[in-house]
Amino acid sequence: MINERIRAREVRLVGDNVENGIYSIHEALKLAEEQGLDLIEISSTAQPPVCKILDYQKFLYQQKKRQKEQKAKAAKVVVKEIRFGPQTDDHDYNFKLKHAQEFLKEGAKVKAYVFFRGRSILFKEQGEVLLLRFANDLEEIGKLEQMPVLEGKRMTIMMSPKKK
Repeated sequence: MINERIRAREVRLVGDNVENGIYSIHEALKLAEEQGLDLIEISSTAQPPVCKILDYQKFLYQQKKRQKEQKAKAAKVVVKEIRFGPQTDDHDYNFKLKHAQEFLKEGAKVKAYVFFRGRSILFKEQGEVLLLRFANDLEEIGKLEQMPVLEGKRMTIMMSPKKK
């Protein structure tokens, strides 16, 4: 809320360019007008509401800038997928294991899955053993988030990088 839109009778003024304290809304608006600035409600839930005397456009700009910085700091989670067949041989397994290690070191999550085609769904146990072996081999650099789960024709696990 800003200037005349503030509905409280009394407000607590804070800031550098004013004597901190509780003022009536008329006095606070008068002080803001004398300085050529706006009365801005910072916290409407407080009793009485907390207000500051600032340039409103500058206030909005700083708020947007702060939000942008927070968004930039937020971690972007990348999920890399690795696909196996139920009868994946050792060479392919090791090749995919190396890729998963690189992904985890980069900070990405790894979603490994065994895809069952046709009648290969009979080898569910083999797929589960393969995924558990995969999770066990990555134990040093990643942690298992989700145990093997069968979803339709896929059995998946999720690995996330260990915090350093």
